Amino acid sequence: MATAQERGTTDAVEAAEVLRDALTEAGIVLPSLGADTGSPSLNLITLGRVRVDVAQRLAAVVPQGCT
Repeated sequence: MATAQERGTTDAVEAAEVLRDALTEAGIVLPSLGADTGSPSLNLITLGRVRVDVAQRLAAVVPQGCT
């Protein structure tokens, strides 16, 4: 049976993969996207740094998903 800490890491990894797939469909690549393995109990995802054009593209597609 997985510990809560191990489940947290797995949840973060799976969530990062789902987010990566969705962003790829929108034509957006976040090179540093991944689970934050340094703090598995917090269940965090690292989005990382992006170029300005990528941030602008992300800002443009987010509202489309809110309609």
